[in-house]
Order: sequence, then C-alpha cells, then structure tokens
Amino acid sequence: MLSKIPKVLFVMLVVKPLVFVALGLNVINRDKLPQNGPAVLAANHNSHLDTLVLLALFPISQVHRVRPVAAADYFLSNRFVSWLSLNVIGIIPIQRMNSGADKEKLFDECHRALSNNDILLVFPEGSRGEPEVMSGLKKGIYHLVKEHDKCPILPVVMRGLGMSLPKGTAMFVPFNCDVVVGDPIDEFQSSDAFLVDMQTAYDALSKHCVTQVL
Repeated sequence: MLSKIPKVLFVMLVVKPLVFVALGLNVINRDKLPQNGPAVLAANHNSHLDTLVLLALFPISQVHRVRPVAAADYFLSNRFVSWLSLNVIGIIPIQRMNSGADKEKLFDECHRALSNNDILLVFPEGSRGEPEVMSGLKKGIYHLVKEHDKCPILPVVMRGLGMSLPKGTAMFVPFNCDVVVGDPIDEFQSSDAFLVDMQTAYDALSKHCVTQVL
C-alpha cells in the first residue's frame, strides 16, 4: 500500500506554499469539492501546475485520497520522475490509446481507486494544449464512471496556469489564475451526451473567470 506520509509532506511543505504564495489564485465554489470518494474531478489542462493546484485545494487530512491520472509514457519516462510521480504525488499511470494500450485493462487501476473511495483528477482533453485554449474532449471518463453507480464527475475550469507554466517550458512565471468548480454530474444518457453536457458545463463555468489572459 502506498504510504500517505510522503504525499502529505510534499503537499503541505511544497505544493501549498507554491500555489498560494507564488500564484494569485482566485478559487470559486471551493466548497463544492468532494469530501470523499468515489468521485472524479474533470479539469481542463494547459500546464503541469494544473495537478498541483488541484491537490492544494484539498485539506491535508484528505489529500492522500486524491489520485491524479497521468500519462505513463511521460511520467514514467525516467527513474526520478517515475519515483516522484508514483511514490510522492501518487499518480495513476495510464497508457495513451495510441501507444498500443489494452482497452480492457486501460482503467483497471482507476477502477480500483474508485472502489477504494478515492478521488480521481482527470483531464478529459487527454493532454496539455495551447495555453488557455481548450481542446476537444474525449470519452474515457464516461466509460470509466459508468461502471460505478452514481460516481459524480465535477467539471473544473482553470484559467491562467497555461501562462504560468505553459507546455514546452520549464520557467515558472507568477500569474493570476482562476479555478472554478462546478456542480457534480452523476448521470449521463450516453457517451455523446457526456461530451455535450461537459462542454456546456465548462462554457458556463468559464463565465465566472475574472483573470484576463492576453
């Protein structure tokens, strides 16, 4: 079993100071974050800071239950990054579909985490896009949660993080950022309805953002 101590210390001593001191963070509807699992946070994805910001929003007593779902080909690419990702951040590595992954086993560890009442952090675009530009959504989350009765998906919109640490750079730039948490959705009629409902939720949440991105 993964020890929760390294993750708790990392979030408390590194992540929270970075997020709440270095970033001008405007969090809306933080009270809507789930208190326990199973649950899925589905956020847009522009930066590696996205995961850290979402982890920082949870109380220390709960953070060990929050499991980011991340691309195995990137986060297991070398020994140090792999150790940090698996043993400290506690990611669930997942193979991208274009890497020859077995569809039947793709979400095995995600299913185990949800059955263990964990909270998953998932990015339905699949990968980081251009700063502050949302890419097309994928249906993977729908196929994951449909096997878990009434497992809620909470849409989350983040703005500004793509400017603080955009894809392809390693230079952190302090920037004002928004995080807007939406109402949980626990039922979709189909995978196509999932795409429509989630995009509608993202569009509505985006209207609450106050950060101006040039």
